[in-house]
Amino acid sequence: MPLYTFFTILPSGSWRLRSLALLYLFREGNPPKYFSNSGFIVTGSKLPTKKKVNPLLLSKTLWYFRWGAVVTVLAGLTYYAMYILSTESHVAGINPFLYLVIWLVIVLVTYSILFGMYRVPALTKDGRVLAVAVAILTLVMAAVVVYVLGNAGTDGKYLGNKSISIGVGGGIGILMMANVWSIIWPIQKRAISAITSGTPAPPPEEMRRAFLASRTNAWLSLPMLFLMGTSHGDWVLFGK
Repeated sequence: MPLYTFFTILPSGSWRLRSLALLYLFREGNPPKYFSNSGFIVTGSKLPTKKKVNPLLLSKTLWYFRWGAVVTVLAGLTYYAMYILSTESHVAGINPFLYLVIWLVIVLVTYSILFGMYRVPALTKDGRVLAVAVAILTLVMAAVVVYVLGNAGTDGKYLGNKSISIGVGGGIGILMMANVWSIIWPIQKRAISAITSGTPAPPPEEMRRAFLASRTNAWLSLPMLFLMGTSHGDWVLFGK
């Protein structure tokens, strides 16, 4: 438990706190020419100074932001595969590697759908509509993970609460990391280049896509942290 907390729960929590702090900072300083449709809006006379400072701040802080996501996910995935899933699979009499692959396939298929949803104008036009669609997709993924892992076992012995809870929470964490690397960062990188080098800025629809992906991550962090915590607490949410 101490190792799990140190390498997963604490980094995940600090990752989200950093995200909120950066969101507050950057919405005060990003030039509207490039960011007005992303939700990061600036007004007032602070723009000239912040336009000089922000590219440097953005480049460095976003480096920690995206690599912090990678470290958190990889550390959690390693611990999950080597200790939690492996131990409970031995008790249940199943192949842990097989179910790890099945779980990853479920998560990756879910993200392929989520990635496509950000390119549907009918969903991205209204953030509330997208939020409902993402919530439904996440619940479907959770239900599939619970069904597959919850019924994995032989002779009346099955995977327990730890494997299933982290299966759902860890899956959400992978969705969040994928959002950072496949949507948020590529668009942010082009926006920074537009400020520093004068290259073409991302179009408004792409900036909004990055904003919506970032907002999605903020909301998904809540169930992710809850499930990661309860998997090692006194609450037994799943398992037979």
